[in-house]
Amino acid sequence: MDGDSTTLRLALAQVNPKVGDVDGNAALAAEWIGRARDAGADLVVLPELVISGYPPEDLLLKPHFLAACEEAVEGLAAQASGIVAMIGCPVRDAALHNGLVVIADGRIAARYRKVHLPNYGVFDERRWFDPGPVGELVSVDGALVGLTVCEDIWLPGPPSSEEGAAGARLIVNASASPYHRFKGTERERMVADRAREAGSTIALCNMVGGQDELVFDGHSFVVGADGRTIARAAQFEQELLLCDLELPVGEPASGAPVPLTASLGSGGGEPSPAPVRLAPVKEPAAEVYAALVTGLGDYAAKNGFRRAILGLSGGIDSALVALIAADALGGENLTCVVMPSPHSSAETQADARAIGANLGADTIELPIEDVMRAYDALLAPHFAGTEPGIAEENLQARIRGNLVMALSNKFGWLPLSTGNKSEMSVGYATLYGDMAGGFAVLKDVPKLLVYELVEHRVAGSDGELIPRAVIDRPPSAELRPDQKDTDSLPPYEVLDPALAVYIEGDGSRADLVEAGLSPADAERVAGLVDRAEYKRRQAPPGVKITTKAFGRDRRLPITNGFEE
Repeated sequence: MDGDSTTLRLALAQVNPKVGDVDGNAALAAEWIGRARDAGADLVVLPELVISGYPPEDLLLKPHFLAACEEAVEGLAAQASGIVAMIGCPVRDAALHNGLVVIADGRIAARYRKVHLPNYGVFDERRWFDPGPVGELVSVDGALVGLTVCEDIWLPGPPSSEEGAAGARLIVNASASPYHRFKGTERERMVADRAREAGSTIALCNMVGGQDELVFDGHSFVVGADGRTIARAAQFEQELLLCDLELPVGEPASGAPVPLTASLGSGGGEPSPAPVRLAPVKEPAAEVYAALVTGLGDYAAKNGFRRAILGLSGGIDSALVALIAADALGGENLTCVVMPSPHSSAETQADARAIGANLGADTIELPIEDVMRAYDALLAPHFAGTEPGIAEENLQARIRGNLVMALSNKFGWLPLSTGNKSEMSVGYATLYGDMAGGFAVLKDVPKLLVYELVEHRVAGSDGELIPRAVIDRPPSAELRPDQKDTDSLPPYEVLDPALAVYIEGDGSRADLVEAGLSPADAERVAGLVDRAEYKRRQAPPGVKITTKAFGRDRRLPITNGFEE
């Protein structure tokens, strides 16, 4: 340090906690604080609510859970030496807050309280937390550092602008920002705007990993006061991102609008310069595919599943689910069930067997024609005088779902459903059939994106993973002879953009027409989406990859009398 500035080595520890595993998360935090210290860091930042995991939901209503979080942070503080650490954790005073706890020299030095609490989309923070009053500063080796948590920098103005005005030339942000397509680059551009506004470098440390429907992409970064990204961590991987910053030394500006709550020394030495790290951002299809693999892999691992099972039809959807499962768990930990019926072609059956073999999965064949006949015979007296239709078609899907669930129950395997977002939107995924399962990998993946993701994955393979016929064949549920999806739906090239308008954009029937549907198709598609709400309520969780996923994001009443 000289009289005017200090070189501060910053470490951002983007780690993968597990909601509720307080002891495990504290051990994870201690490990990565140790790694940062060993790397010569003066200051290490960990993600938002890393001790509880994010989102902890109504665990936050349990006093003994909050006490466990507090004890864990106190234990970490007692071990703290040679580094300043900032750790996301619930903070209690007269109310409960989403907090950032600063530890140094064997003690808790400061407890920052998040100011802006998101209450939209997947967020319900006002259900559990009260907002903090104002931003805060701490001094680290004489440099003023502003504290923020996630949403605090998503809006212009305070607290980041006030911390910059007070003299902070570094603002840290502990974040648990869930992924959707292109979110990482959007987040980086937004933080660049905040950095220019505050006149400060901003360092964002984001969580990584899967938690139920949510995936956190990591993609932590440091943005200079000019808005230029000067360091970036990888997506979907745990990583310690190091960045050396030359910061001025001084006191807060006279009449500063935010308080200085602690003055701390890191106790660090003067290591050789840290290498510059600027990880590339994945291409769009690769990014989504990585999110799906991460979401499924963590859902399985964190819930104790070592093996997954799915019904493999030879169609594009189950092929993609099998690819993702093999990449997430290993092909040797995947069971594929081929269940031929009178309406499944010899070609699709052969393709299904080839996919299982190519992935190194265990493939079980269970022909269902005799079971279908037994169902038909049992129901014949009650169906007499009616024309065959959807009820008979759905029996096949439900027989298949029942067999997959039986194997799951017997052996403790995670059953994967294979319906995509387009089908779930209009009710073309069969309840208790292809919707049956423990995890819906494609729940938020529209049909056209299914094809894009398969093309991406097979392009990166040395050998044939998916027979080309699976990709080129017109989509069909194969529940009746010569069935095609376009028999009852507009082409997906028209349907998918229209569904995005209606679902993600909360559009109207008029908006559907403007998106390319005929008035008759707009009326029909909107009706199908609205009537299928009861089905979606019964769907398994699945990875969120769009701006509005079914479930936490989109909450509409099943009984709904609103008419346009």
